[in-house]
Amino acid sequence: MSNSIGEKFRITSFGSSHGKAVGAVVDGCPANLELTAEDIQKELDKRKPGTSNVTTPRKESDEVQILSGIFEGKTDGTPITGVVFNKNQHSKDYSMFKNTPRPSHGDFGWMMKYGNYDYNGGGRGSGRVTIGHVIGGAIAKKLLKTKGIEIISHVTQIGNIKAEKLDFNTIKENIEKNPIRCGDLKAAKEMEEFIISKKEEGDSVGGIVETIAIGVPASLGEPIFERLDGDLARILMNIGAVKGVEIGLGFDVAKHCGSQINDEYQIDNEKITTKTNNSGGIIGGMSNGMPIVSRIAVKPTPSISKCQNSINLERMENEKIEIKGRHDPCICPRVTVVAESSTAIVLADHMIRSGFVHPTNLKP
Repeated sequence: MSNSIGEKFRITSFGSSHGKAVGAVVDGCPANLELTAEDIQKELDKRKPGTSNVTTPRKESDEVQILSGIFEGKTDGTPITGVVFNKNQHSKDYSMFKNTPRPSHGDFGWMMKYGNYDYNGGGRGSGRVTIGHVIGGAIAKKLLKTKGIEIISHVTQIGNIKAEKLDFNTIKENIEKNPIRCGDLKAAKEMEEFIISKKEEGDSVGGIVETIAIGVPASLGEPIFERLDGDLARILMNIGAVKGVEIGLGFDVAKHCGSQINDEYQIDNEKITTKTNNSGGIIGGMSNGMPIVSRIAVKPTPSISKCQNSINLERMENEKIEIKGRHDPCICPRVTVVAESSTAIVLADHMIRSGFVHPTNLKP
């Protein structure tokens, strides 16, 4: 089972939804990066459950403990281990699924591949394991900040409700003002009402999350198999609920001619830029210095309270199931920080690989 990602800046995730703890080991972070548990905690607070009426009511403080890798307030170049202990598990809610896979969950695949499967809350396949992504991403973001790189993720669509396109700073300010983490406050209110209506029906809804990275230098990535967009697509697609990834215009490129969407170069204040950014900041597998823009399609939460059809693997017969427990009617708001963290992990890795960040010591 693969639980690690990254070449120079490498994240290894561990733990399960209803196990003792979840977390991550971050290897390859250079020494002398100022880092505290609070730096990681503020990122974890963005994804923790029970914070609004559009998230699961499961109450977890998600308080991180740093076990290694920091000495006197700075990284020391050794592996950084962050752990979050689970404190509010209701495993009894899942006993009925021991032999009955839930529709659109990973249960069936886990049962067939491994046989010994922790079905409580989805076990290792639960969205709760993305705590490891966020721990790694928090450290990556702090590292990238030393080079002037900033990343934000925001919800641009829930169901058929779409947010208006806004500038980076407006989005950054507005996502902290609403539980949807949408930059368009008017659309955010409509999205919230729609999610709550589906929650009351015992249903769920999906959406789109966009991530923007600014300040990224040109030349990150490789032109063939280690392409920056390829690595971004890989890590974003590895987020459990994601069913599609776009860079720049994405699938909309199919609707246009080259003369309409080619990003033409220009000199602007003695700096090389492009007049448009339809390529999303990456061309030929490498960054071109423009903002890196990606979007992910997030499916509706498969755990819904409506009656559904499944099978009983022990008796080998069809069976009706009703999923109880505590679930998000829409996971897009909490996925934003996971997408942000995942993007940061890839960019930090490529910054070290391309020589923009010294691999062992940040001090000059």
